[in-house]
Amino acid sequence: MDQSSTNRRQFIKKSGLLAGGTFGMPAFVSGKNLNSKIQVACIGVGGKGRSDTMNAAKCGGEIVGLCDIDGGKLDEMAKRYSKAAKYSDFREMLTKIGDKVDAVTISTPDHLHGVAGIMAMQMGKNVFCQKPLTQTVWESRMMRNLSREKKLATQMGNQGSAGSGLRRSVELVQAGVIGNPKELHVWTNRPVWPQGLDRPAGADPIPDNLNWDCFIGPAQMRPYKKGVYHDFKWRGWSDFGTGALGDMACHTVNMPFRALKLGYPTKIECEMASRIYDETYPLTSRVRFEFPEREGLPPLKFWWYDGNPRQSFDPVRPKTEIVSEVIALRGGKLPGSGAVIVGDKGKLFSQDDYGGDPYVMLNDEKGYSDAGQHEACKAIP
Repeated sequence: MDQSSTNRRQFIKKSGLLAGGTFGMPAFVSGKNLNSKIQVACIGVGGKGRSDTMNAAKCGGEIVGLCDIDGGKLDEMAKRYSKAAKYSDFREMLTKIGDKVDAVTISTPDHLHGVAGIMAMQMGKNVFCQKPLTQTVWESRMMRNLSREKKLATQMGNQGSAGSGLRRSVELVQAGVIGNPKELHVWTNRPVWPQGLDRPAGADPIPDNLNWDCFIGPAQMRPYKKGVYHDFKWRGWSDFGTGALGDMACHTVNMPFRALKLGYPTKIECEMASRIYDETYPLTSRVRFEFPEREGLPPLKFWWYDGNPRQSFDPVRPKTEIVSEVIALRGGKLPGSGAVIVGDKGKLFSQDDYGGDPYVMLNDEKGYSDAGQHEACKAIP
């Protein structure tokens, strides 16, 4: 396969993003039997795409199309859904069987979310897309506009949103249990994939069962290197992934984003990083976001910390005065990920990725208590 046979503009044009017009196919064809199964085409069926495909079928969908750039993963899933058509290029799949597709799942590397989602939505397809929704702000806004214009059902793969614990955390903060929020601190043990490195020299032969052109997609073409980008080595590369922030903030910041009504920041600054690389994200970083007054809430500063303690470079974490009670609660060790909201009356700590297990400590208390057992929380219906 010619490693220079595609470029970003060509890929985007073939995906319909530069075409100007839209296909206008309604999501559910007029006159279709409403009791029939939803016809689902799945883009990316390995890794998270495997469970997304299986869950689409488990929810009652009929899998009519399977697409993956990795022939091995494609064939494995085709054994389970033998009636589904197989493709290595989502553009070909949507073009050839689009007339029988109601909905599309997208579980690809981040840089393909936008181009695949926009093409599907232009054709009137309902879309479930894994997080992060897109790699660029423009792509997200385009998808938002299309969902409104076409009146489509859409969802991002942010499973914590459905949890009652997350919603309870939001209720407690908004009820004023910890007072007016002043600061937010969120940390993660990502990356658990390679990053903080330079591009290797040379090229390796492209495997026969790998569609390298379609893996590259809208990114600039680069040589294939075995074990460097595929499989699941892409997330740390800025051409393909969004690093730890893009991978996990949609989960760990989900609860505080809702509870604190954050909206758009007025200032963002990377305060610290292990080192800046040309093509990959740093091993660890601390980023500060500043938010203005919003809906009666005071200005707030949010610090994001990432880095994996198992790597050679010690990860950046919140200062001891912010998390000392968390460390005590967890037996002397800070958990791999978590969030602390600091208010003028106390703190709320969430000890998992999904904001669903809150602990509360008021200013006159020495340590955290399970929110379900805390008297101030019990008073909140």
